Amino acid sequence: MKRRIYLDHAATTPLLEAARLAMLEGFAAWANPSSPHATGREARALLEDARARIAAALGWDGHVILTSGASEALAIAIGRSTGDPVLAGATEHDAVLRHVPPPQRLEVDAGGHVLLPEELAGGTLVAVQQVNSETGVIQPLDAIAELIHAAGAYLLVDCSQSAGKLPLPKGADMIALSAHKLGGPIGIGALLLRDLGLLRPSGGQEQGYRAGTEAMPLARGFAAALEASRDWLADAADWRARLDGAIARAGGEVVAGGVPRLCTIGSYRMPGVSAQAQLIRFDMAGIAVSAGSACSSGSLRTSHVLAAMGWAESAASQVVRVSLGHDSRATDIDGFLAQWQALATGTR
Repeated sequence: MKRRIYLDHAATTPLLEAARLAMLEGFAAWANPSSPHATGREARALLEDARARIAAALGWDGHVILTSGASEALAIAIGRSTGDPVLAGATEHDAVLRHVPPPQRLEVDAGGHVLLPEELAGGTLVAVQQVNSETGVIQPLDAIAELIHAAGAYLLVDCSQSAGKLPLPKGADMIALSAHKLGGPIGIGALLLRDLGLLRPSGGQEQGYRAGTEAMPLARGFAAALEASRDWLADAADWRARLDGAIARAGGEVVAGGVPRLCTIGSYRMPGVSAQAQLIRFDMAGIAVSAGSACSSGSLRTSHVLAAMGWAESAASQVVRVSLGHDSRATDIDGFLAQWQALATGTR
């Protein structure tokens, strides 16, 4: 059977072998980490080892609260934050925006960079993603953090797409992570905290900040995935640059092509062809891409990210996302570009 071309790694990337093996080791120690007996203490030791390894792999010296994923981490950070009010960039993931009503959303410029208000009240929590999941745009977080902290406010950063690919933002007070975006298992993530006083506790496990039996085997897989080599990122940068150039020469449009973007994500407009038609044709050709983030690409609504960046609905509806991962190949780029050319010119 012909190998399908998977170019939707920003949605979920395949489980790394090291993560799979680490999970199997964890499953062998099946006890509840909260149990006081010797078997439970063994599981607890493995869980805390995974927690320490996650922090070390990320260069993080604060607290690590394990969650079921980035969506839960963001919900905890926003819903139980001692910061008030909560502001968020208009291009944030739906996992953030569902907790932040439109009046509290910050505009972005044409390149997708968030525009902070001239005056920011002390104690405000500001949510800004490090990398946009649809466009790959990287926010200038050093400058943003400096302005936020100068006002006595706090910074929450969604690092779902960037963790393991870019250094964590140094000025973040809270960071949300997802394991399955970087080769770890689905079902686990983390909320990193500089200070536990930024959250109101809820009781239960995770130092009283997240209830539920800890998923120790998944934590082991998460740690192993973070520790894995990222030597493929150099190839991804070359392939994404090749995609940008070839599509532009073919009459397509590169979304946010003039600003810094993560090398694994590219979004492209094919004038005159809807994103839905493109997805169907690419899928029939054995190529998996997406239109926007996985959480919203199944709907027919226009991308809120592109709308916030000033794109007209007609143009935004013609954009698809290509995202690369650890098992991508140069031949995947060849296959995608060949299909792009055929679809753009109306040939088969």
